[in-house]
Amino acid sequence: MNSRTFAIIKPDAVKNKHTGLIYDRIIKADFKILSSKLIKMSKKEAEHFYLVHKDRSFYDELTDFMSSGQCMVLALDKNNAVEEWRKLIGATNPEEAKEGTIRKAFATSLGENAVHGSDSNENAMIEIKFFFKESELI
Repeated sequence: MNSRTFAIIKPDAVKNKHTGLIYDRIIKADFKILSSKLIKMSKKEAEHFYLVHKDRSFYDELTDFMSSGQCMVLALDKNNAVEEWRKLIGATNPEEAKEGTIRKAFATSLGENAVHGSDSNENAMIEIKFFFKESELI
């Protein structure tokens, strides 16, 4: 049974022209891209999207960063999509990420780590709905 996950190619990766290279890895890992769009989150949108981290020390830095430039949001489909995407992107800290993962290849720091991935099936659905209407998921 296929499932969906949500991904963001973050402002650092877009700025560093890694979007196409990351897309290539998504496709080669047999994910189906249901929808994607290039956006620039407002500070308010970033704060709302990352509300779960509101009480964490990195919240302001994270929301500033995520609203600092363009990013690509994606809805992806694959068997065990959340787990498979998280394996493909690697550890949050690129220094701890395994060779061959997206973060090992493209992240520049813990704070600018190239991509976002949903951490559960439930959050994947919430995050997809935050950025996409059902009619946009092809």
